[in-house]
Amino acid sequence: MVRVIKLEEITERLVIRPYITNDYRNWYTHYSHCYPSRNKFDEGKIDLSDYTEAWFDEMVNKHQQLMDKDVAYILGVFRKDDGAHVGVIDLSTLMRNEFQWGRIGYTILNTYWEHGYGKEAVKAVLNMAFTQLGYHRIEAHINMDNTASIKLAESVGMEFECVRRDFIFEFGEWTDHLVYFRNAKQQRTLA
Repeated sequence: MVRVIKLEEITERLVIRPYITNDYRNWYTHYSHCYPSRNKFDEGKIDLSDYTEAWFDEMVNKHQQLMDKDVAYILGVFRKDDGAHVGVIDLSTLMRNEFQWGRIGYTILNTYWEHGYGKEAVKAVLNMAFTQLGYHRIEAHINMDNTASIKLAESVGMEFECVRRDFIFEFGEWTDHLVYFRNAKQQRTLA
């Protein structure tokens, strides 16, 4: 029997939760309305011809398996008033046991930029990470020149810790990343 994890955070304007198969049309519609890429970190408008309903159902099943194994939690970000799909946030487990350490990643579709949805969603998911998932430390790994992501991390109280040299292979080369973090102790002081 598959264990069903029901994670959900509701904010003033957003509902953040795992995708379900019924989200396909909403997901597809809002990805299809994206603007062309605005910078190298923005996926922008993508070719959706291979992203069928069957593909989406399989993606949802894979996400559930990752949650069941405590590997990753991939969460859709939806506007509360009309249900519009505005982005995705993921939490990945880096190490449990005495570390309880994870990583957060976030993407807001470019048609919804500059409305504060990223900040609102990341704050809520950090709360989820510490209260529902039992992490002690969450990191954001950010490209050195991704100014918007840096500002978002700082706006939710994440602290700059270090630069990890040659951290990830992307854009055809090994790149450095900034590491921002927040821990459960810091989170409790905000509550």
